[in-house]
Amino acid sequence: IDFLQLWRLNPKFLNNTKFITREMLFFNRVPKTGSETLNELMRKLGPINGFRFDRAPFKSPIGMRWPLERQRQEAEKFIEMADGDPFAYVEHVNYFDFRQFHLPQPIYINMVRDPVEKVLSWYYYKRTPWHALLMFDGYKKFQSRAFYRKSFESCIMTGDPECNYEYGHGFDGDAGDHRRQSLFFCGHAPICEPFNTPGAIQRAKQNVERDFAVVGSWEDVNVTLAVLEHYIPRFFRGVTDLYYEPKGLAYLPRNTNHWKPHISEKIKNMMRPNFTQEYDFYYFCKQRLYRQYFAINHHLEL
Repeated sequence: IDFLQLWRLNPKFLNNTKFITREMLFFNRVPKTGSETLNELMRKLGPINGFRFDRAPFKSPIGMRWPLERQRQEAEKFIEMADGDPFAYVEHVNYFDFRQFHLPQPIYINMVRDPVEKVLSWYYYKRTPWHALLMFDGYKKFQSRAFYRKSFESCIMTGDPECNYEYGHGFDGDAGDHRRQSLFFCGHAPICEPFNTPGAIQRAKQNVERDFAVVGSWEDVNVTLAVLEHYIPRFFRGVTDLYYEPKGLAYLPRNTNHWKPHISEKIKNMMRPNFTQEYDFYYFCKQRLYRQYFAINHHLEL
């Protein structure tokens, strides 16, 4: 047995919330990772655990490429909303560091999902009737009929630009397709933009290790809930019981897209070589989650 490795699997070495000076939680949620379920759990836990919960307006654009001054403004706005109380906030926005503005850093949390499954989910979500109506409400126009009828298989097989996942590709119109899961952990710097590149992934990993208390996944629901509850009890005490209560969220799937067809493993396997770095980051987060879970389940002292 490697006792050094076992010693390191102590929750106190895997929990960075001890560096936090204020009871503030920031869920800078990655789209299409099941984050609505966690939103609802947090909303219900607020009055139970004694914290205020708020979220950005539904139509708020995703926060990316923010210059430093915008980051400062948003950090100050967050602190003002918290107003010294225990506070949890949810927004689609890339990570940014409050400390660079001499402000207290919140506890960051987030969720991840298999990168290819996530891209497929977004591809068909934006072709649903309800998303089309949302876009019409905002932009007063619909996409073409061909757009809504285009299958992912044909998009891949014909080399359609919408499904072109080239290494190092910049935003150039694709920022909204959510191919860069790592972006929400890397931040707003130019190094974070090129798709599937080592520089973006390394920065994302560093930020996760330093500033994210928990990065969970609904692919491992019980593990995620246990880690949230043990590492951030101020906000997530009782979350597992709440999730599994009779007629609770465990039995009420949210945001299920019945318009999404079955996608063959052949197509998925064709895509995966284009997401090597994104998979590296995804597995890094999953491994970290399981290390945290292993520690609390071996009764190692906090």
